[in-house]
Amino acid sequence: MTSLKEHVVVRTPASSANMGPGFDCMAMALDLWNTATLDIGGRDLVVHGHGSELSGNSYAKLLARCFAIPFREAGKPVPDVSISCRNDIPAGKGLGSSAAAIVAGILAGNEMSGAGLDGDAILKFAAEAEGHPDNVAAVVHGGCQIVVPVDGHYVTASVPLPEGLRAVVYVPDMPKSTNETRKLLPQSVDRKDAVFNIGRVALLVRALATGDLKHLDLATQDKLHQPTRVPLFPGMQNVFRAALDAGALGVFLSGSGSSVLALTNGHEMTIGYEMANAADKSGLTGALKITAPTPLGAHVVK
Repeated sequence: MTSLKEHVVVRTPASSANMGPGFDCMAMALDLWNTATLDIGGRDLVVHGHGSELSGNSYAKLLARCFAIPFREAGKPVPDVSISCRNDIPAGKGLGSSAAAIVAGILAGNEMSGAGLDGDAILKFAAEAEGHPDNVAAVVHGGCQIVVPVDGHYVTASVPLPEGLRAVVYVPDMPKSTNETRKLLPQSVDRKDAVFNIGRVALLVRALATGDLKHLDLATQDKLHQPTRVPLFPGMQNVFRAALDAGALGVFLSGSGSSVLALTNGHEMTIGYEMANAADKSGLTGALKITAPTPLGAHVVK
């Protein structure tokens, strides 16, 4: 088979889902990137950087599986492909590493097959592969995204972000599987907890869209998933408190964890130092990343 393109390079951003109260319906793309280079022919799968430590070369294999989706949709045979990844997104730490791989595979496959999938179709297939739509929505579209499932497809809406907003991320060495932590969540929630989150996610969207950030601490609180997940990571509450005491605007578990993300508009080094110090005193080891939201989503490098 002859593809329309023999060589493609795709970049995909990190993402932080939930953002506190927005369980499974909000996520934000971050200025940390994985780059995948795909060449028709061969079957080499290579990962440099984050994800290279995963057993069974699972990051590259996930990307390869999703690469096949557009070919099948176009009714074309899936060619052999060599994939080389250079990753700056920590894997298994709640920063959307799997979403980055999934979207990279679908986007590259779409480009190389000529399938012509639009953004909505790419999001749909990516959400099916990921099992939830929030991370992939942010990866596909960039920025901060609200995503709502409707009759088998997804409606997305961008939330404007204020200028100068930064993200300080403490990334513990301990990984955690999203599937494992999701299984621990209760199947039903108390009405008071639902109302608690509804009010806060509305306040969160309003704060980000207007730039009025004085209630961001309140707006990033949650009762639907963090109370179950945070105890799985000893010392996390100490990191939360340290971030807020040092001047963070709001703080939350990134995705299902284990990373903790603090939103700031200044004093990032001080806030990061206090988060890392609290983690160290709690017996945690990890790394600090200071980054920012990015309006740019996944894209083919021209």
